[in-house]
Amino acid sequence: MSDTTSSELPNTAGEGPLSYAIFQLARAHRGHAAAMLRAMNLHPGQELLLMQLFDHDGRTQAELLERAGLDHSTVSKSLRRMQEAGLLTREPAPHDRRVMVVHLTDAGRALKKPIADMWRTLEQISVHDLTPDQIQAFTTCAHIIEKSVRDHSRQPPAK
Repeated sequence: MSDTTSSELPNTAGEGPLSYAIFQLARAHRGHAAAMLRAMNLHPGQELLLMQLFDHDGRTQAELLERAGLDHSTVSKSLRRMQEAGLLTREPAPHDRRVMVVHLTDAGRALKKPIADMWRTLEQISVHDLTPDQIQAFTTCAHIIEKSVRDHSRQPPAK
């Protein structure tokens, strides 16, 4: 797989040039972010869970699942890995032993600045050749597209 992307669309993507561009962008962005996360011994998505805990330590596993926008198996696997790495603890909630409450350890809290620095650097790389107006327009469009895709995903399949 090449790191360079041809500006020429494959024929089958011709009816979806925006979707193809989103895919290529997401792949490149996620790949660069993953490399930056590996330097912190993290896997993609783990930083999203940690950021939620930085804002509010002691969230339940279900709250993290909802807030991070990740699927259940990804969250469970990520939390297990992070617990094994000593970044967090999970314990049953006092009010309901079936509910797992997640807390940062000192090692987990120590990642707050490196993760913030990583996101700032990734942002600077991403917007390097854009004007402030282009950044705002892109961000607005991205949120609209995300909402449209999410809303469509919630609809029952057509028969």
